[in-house]
Amino acid sequence: MSLELLGISVLWIFLFGYVIVASIDFGAGFFNAYSLLTGKQHILSKVIKRYLSPVWEITNVFLVFFFVGIVGFFPQTAFYYGTVLLVPMSISLILIAIRGSYYAFEAYGTKKGHKGYALAYGLTGLFIPASLSIVFSISEGGFVNIIESQPILDYGALFTSPLAWSIVVLSIVAVLYISAVFLTWYAKKANDEKASNLMRKYALIWAFPLIISSLGIIIELKSYPNEHFAAMTNLWWMFAISGVLFLATVWLIWARIGHGLAVMLLVLQFAIAFFVYGISHYPYLLYPYLTVYDSFTNKAMAISLVVAFIAGLCLLLPSLYLVLKLFLFNKDYVRGNQDYHA
Repeated sequence: MSLELLGISVLWIFLFGYVIVASIDFGAGFFNAYSLLTGKQHILSKVIKRYLSPVWEITNVFLVFFFVGIVGFFPQTAFYYGTVLLVPMSISLILIAIRGSYYAFEAYGTKKGHKGYALAYGLTGLFIPASLSIVFSISEGGFVNIIESQPILDYGALFTSPLAWSIVVLSIVAVLYISAVFLTWYAKKANDEKASNLMRKYALIWAFPLIISSLGIIIELKSYPNEHFAAMTNLWWMFAISGVLFLATVWLIWARIGHGLAVMLLVLQFAIAFFVYGISHYPYLLYPYLTVYDSFTNKAMAISLVVAFIAGLCLLLPSLYLVLKLFLFNKDYVRGNQDYHA
C-alpha cells in the first residue's frame, strides 16, 4: 500500500467516525426539539438528554483530526479548498459554535427545557451536515474555476446544481435515519417502550426518503462529466450488499426485534456505502485539478502523520469505549438511575 493510499484511508476512517457519531448527535438534538414543539417531550426528552449529556462534547474530535490530517497529508488542499470553502466552512463553524453554546445554556443553565435553546440546538444539527456536505459536491468538479492561478467557487453553478442539492438532502435524511435507528435501540435498552416505539416510527418514516435521495445522487452522477459514475458501476456489488443490509435493518426495526443488531447492520451499511464512494472517487480530491498523488506531502512528514494518527486512533477508541461502557451501555445510567456530571 502506497503512503498516499494509506494517508487518505486513515483520514477516511476518521471522517466516517464523525459521520456516524455526529449523525446520532445531530438527529437526537432535532428529535428533542421536535418533541418539545409537538408536546411529546414527556416521551422523548429524558432518553435523548441521557444520550446527549456524555456525548455532545466529544463529537467534533473526529472532525478536528480529519481537518488537521487533510492539510498535513495533502498541503495543496489548503490552497484549493481554503479559498473556495471560506464562506461555507465559516457558516459551518458558526453553526457549530451556536449549537454548542445553546446546548450549554439549556443543559447547565438555571432554566431547563427552554424551547428556544432546544430549537436552536436542533435546527443547527440539520444545517451543519447540510453545509459540510457542500464539500462532497465541490469535489465532483464543475464548481471551481481557476482564474489568474486562483481557484474561484462558482456559487451560481453550485446553488443551481441538482447534484449539490441531492447531496444536501441525503445528508439531512441520513442524519435523521441514523439517529432514529440508534435511539430506537437506546430507548429500548432503557426499558422506555413509549420512546422506543416513537423513535421506531421515525426510523421507518425516514427509511424511504433515504433510498430515494441515495438513488437521486446516483442518477445525477450518471450525467456528470467525470469518471466517478463509471468507477461506481464497477463496484455495484458492494452497493448491493449495502442495500441488503439496509433492508435487513428496516425489517428488524419493523418487526421490533434485534434492535442492537439493527444498529450494527446500520453502521456496516453506511460503512460500505461510504468507503465505496471514497474508493470510486479515488484518486481525486478535487476533480480535475487535485489528486492524492500531486498534492501529497514529503515521505518523512507522511510517515510521522500516519504514526501520529494511528496513535491518536488508539487513544480515541478506548476513550470512546469508556464513555460507552460508563454511560451508553450502563443500565443504571440509561434507565435514569444514575446521573452524568461533566
